Amino acid sequence: MAVLVGCRSFWQSFRVQAAHRQSACRLAAAFFSRRYVLSNRVVLCPRLNGHGAVTRYYSSDSKDDLRVRYLDGEDSGIVVVGINRPKAKNAISKNLVKMMFEAVEDIKKNKKVRSVILCSLVPGIFCAGADLKERAKMHQSEVGPFVSKARALITELGSLPVPTIAAIDGAALGGGLEMALACDIRISCGTQRLPRVIGVSLAKELIFAARVVDGTQAQQMGLVSHSVEQNDSGDAAYLRALELAREINPQGPIAIRMAKLAINQGIEVDLSTGLAIEEACYSQVIPTKDRLEGLAAFKEKRQPHFKGE
Repeated sequence: MAVLVGCRSFWQSFRVQAAHRQSACRLAAAFFSRRYVLSNRVVLCPRLNGHGAVTRYYSSDSKDDLRVRYLDGEDSGIVVVGINRPKAKNAISKNLVKMMFEAVEDIKKNKKVRSVILCSLVPGIFCAGADLKERAKMHQSEVGPFVSKARALITELGSLPVPTIAAIDGAALGGGLEMALACDIRISCGTQRLPRVIGVSLAKELIFAARVVDGTQAQQMGLVSHSVEQNDSGDAAYLRALELAREINPQGPIAIRMAKLAINQGIEVDLSTGLAIEEACYSQVIPTKDRLEGLAAFKEKRQPHFKGE
């Protein structure tokens, strides 16, 4: 597995205003589980085997380009988004962008979703970046709008309110790597996010040289937290991603969404503003039934049962 470092990334931010600040305001630990584990190996997702999962298609043309499964049973709340363009090495086409936009919109509207796994259904490749064969057929006037839409898709993926996990088995190039970069748990690189992870100097070296790095090197550089040894069926990272999603599932979904918002927005500003964002996010948790359930579970020394209410 190799990752090509030589891409550009885009970051979407928005401001959260806090009318009042309280110095003691912090995110409640019972609700804000901070188990962010990265997998630097890939995940082949040939089966997407989740108890009775239902595949949803988003286009009558090339409908198999993207397969979205909403798992059920004990895995209810986990959504698996699988890219499936074997002849094009999962390259990003107009149709794939359209389908992914629709999938992301569906996920955003579904309050029952607790985590998302982005993976490939094609052995040995995550995404080869832009579909250059399709791009060559575009009129010059079409290229700019298409690139803008693809960038907007990556921004939308990055702004999903629930935890996202990129499980990558094979090469992730250009825009494909950007999709992984947009996820919360990922193999990451790019001109904006990469320096924040490994520092400006090393980021410049990797980007300027367009260096290819494998999973072990990525871990050594601090790009990822864990390296997963590949198994015979080629789906070790997907299985690890699913395991992680199952760790996230029992946590308070409202608090997790607010935690992601607080972290993503707070890291971009000074500490004082970050604390105001944290307070504003926590204020959204205070009136929920889940907060009361967390307190009751702590008092009764039992596992809480959060419902997202």
